[in-house]
Amino acid sequence: MRIIAIDYGEKRIGVAVGDTRTRVAVPLKVIEVRRDAAAAVARVLREESAAEALVGLPVSLNGTHGPQVAQVEAFIKELSALSNIPIRPWDERLTTVEAESRLRGAPKGTRVDALAAAIILQAYLDTLPEAPGG
Repeated sequence: MRIIAIDYGEKRIGVAVGDTRTRVAVPLKVIEVRRDAAAAVARVLREESAAEALVGLPVSLNGTHGPQVAQVEAFIKELSALSNIPIRPWDERLTTVEAESRLRGAPKGTRVDALAAAIILQAYLDTLPEAPGG
């Protein structure tokens, strides 16, 4: 099953792709935030034949939901209305920090937003039970 992860930011949206068979998440692209950001992400979901999408939820370190969570929840609602697949929130605590740390040695041009989305997706894939015989 193909899964897309989204790291929603005020300026950019990082997108990553992975699947439950390989259990590997990879950065896909960065979308600049505009008025039609949800429509742009919905197009990516269709183009990538995603069966499910995760959207990183920026929960604070102590577990509280700040004003940014409301923005992401509104984005999830808008994206859900434009898509026919499940759109699920996923706790993204520290993913941007981890992405920035990994990028210190990465090739020039690698975007932290897409890498953060890949980290979100990899965390999700790592929670899935092993397939029988695997």
